[in-house]
Amino acid sequence: MISVKVSTKGRYGLRAIVDLAVHDRDGQVSLKCVAERQGLSENYLEQLFSSLKKSGLVKSIRGAQGGYLLAKSAESISVGDVLRSLEGTLCPVDCIDLEMPVSCDKADYCVTATVWAKLRDKINEVVDSISIADLVLEYESKTKNDYIYYI
Repeated sequence: MISVKVSTKGRYGLRAIVDLAVHDRDGQVSLKCVAERQGLSENYLEQLFSSLKKSGLVKSIRGAQGGYLLAKSAESISVGDVLRSLEGTLCPVDCIDLEMPVSCDKADYCVTATVWAKLRDKINEVVDSISIADLVLEYESKTKNDYIYYI
C-alpha cells in the first residue's frame, strides 16, 4: 500500500494560513492568536511561517502591534503553494520528481513510472485548484451556524 501523506507541517501550516486569511481583514495577526485559535505551539508556527515568508506567501510586520498578513490575495494562493512551501515536492516517488529527479537504473524500461507520474500530476492538479479563498468560504459556511440565537 502506498502512503502519500501530508506531514504535520503541511496540515498545521495550511490550517494556520487559512486562519490568517480569515482574520487578517482587520490588519496583521499575531502568531499567538493563531496558535490559540488553532491549538498549536507558537514556536512551531514561527518555524512554519518562516518558510511561508521565504516562499512569498506571507509577510511580517515588526513591532509591538506586529504580526503577519498574506503577501498576496487569498484567491491567488493555492493549497499547493502552501504545501510545497512547507513539504517540498508533492511527488509520490523520487524517480519522477520534476524538481529533483533521482537517477534510477531501471528508468529506461520501468513500466510503473507512468503510474507515479499520473499520480503526481493528479495530486498537483487537485491542490492547485483549491485557493485559500475557497477554504475561507468553506470555513465561513461551516461557522455561520454558530451565530444563530434561539429566543
